[in-house]
Amino acid sequence: MRKLKIIEHISIDGVLQHSADENDFPYSGWNMPYRTPEGREAILAAHPESFDLLLGRRTYDLWSEYWPDAPSDPLADRLKAATKFVVTHRPESLKWGPFEGVGPDLVEGVRRIKEQDGPDLILSGSSTLTSALLENGLADEVLLAVYPLLLGTGKRFFAEGTPACSLELVGTTNTPSGVLLNTYEPTGRV
Repeated sequence: MRKLKIIEHISIDGVLQHSADENDFPYSGWNMPYRTPEGREAILAAHPESFDLLLGRRTYDLWSEYWPDAPSDPLADRLKAATKFVVTHRPESLKWGPFEGVGPDLVEGVRRIKEQDGPDLILSGSSTLTSALLENGLADEVLLAVYPLLLGTGKRFFAEGTPACSLELVGTTNTPSGVLLNTYEPTGRV
C-alpha cells in the first residue's frame, strides 16, 4: 500500500500562501530570503527518487505554469516524472502529465490510489485537501517546513473548522536560516 506524505512550507503562524494568486496577499515570495543550499538538500531528501503527486486543481495549475519547462535538477526531474493525481471537475483540461483525475469523491479516490501499486504519494500546496485527508486517516506523514516569521494574513495550512487531530513529532532538522523541518505522524483524534 502506498503512503501519503504532506509537505508544506509555512510561517510560524501557519500561512502557506506564497503568491497573490487568489487575493491581495502582500507578501509574495516571503520564503525566498530563507532559502539555503542546506535547506534545499533537506527538502530534496524528503522527496524520494520516485514518487507520485496528489494535487488540488489550483496547485496543479500554478505548478504546470513553471515545472514542465523548469531547468533539469533532481527535484524538477522528480516532479516532472511523477504521475499527478489531480482533484478536479475538469480532468479533460489537464495538460502537464502524466496525470490522472482523482474522481468525484476525494476520500474514496485517494483510498483507491493508495491501494494501487506504485510509489508513495506527496501532497504539497493544495491546502484545501489537507483537512479531509487527516480527518479520514489518509495521511501517513506531515512535513512542515516552518519559517521564522509571522505574516498575520494569507491562506493558512489549516482552515478554521479543521477537525482536531493528534500528531507525533518523529524528526526535526534546522537550517542555517532558521527554517525548521518538522516531521510528524498522525496518531488519531484528540
